[in-house]
Amino acid sequence: VQLQASGGGLVQTGGSLRLSCVATGIFENDYTIGWFRQAPGKEREGVGCIRTSNAVTKYETSVKGRFTISSDNAKNTVFLQMDSLKPEDTAVYYCAHGHRTTAPMTFPLPYFFTTWGQGTQVTVSS
Repeated sequence: VQLQASGGGLVQTGGSLRLSCVATGIFENDYTIGWFRQAPGKEREGVGCIRTSNAVTKYETSVKGRFTISSDNAKNTVFLQMDSLKPEDTAVYYCAHGHRTTAPMTFPLPYFFTTWGQGTQVTVSS
């Protein structure tokens, strides 16, 4: 499994961005994709995740109502729609592939996400 995250960039406060995570080398249709972020000097934190078979999502508290995760299973692609962005959302965003049940059950812990993409930078200016 390989993951490729893209879509990051520079946006003003209140703006929107949509990140994409394309998974290749996957031969299953029931798995979890998680989005994580890491700001300079801070620990990595979970943003949200989706189980692809039933589209059930979970979100970290600070992004609820602003971020939306969706998937296009035919293209093995998961999206992170980010609206009402704030400067504190500035970070490198990573997508990760995880087990279909244990990953979402333990989210935002990263332990059951075993394959990680390379990250994409999101910068929100004030």
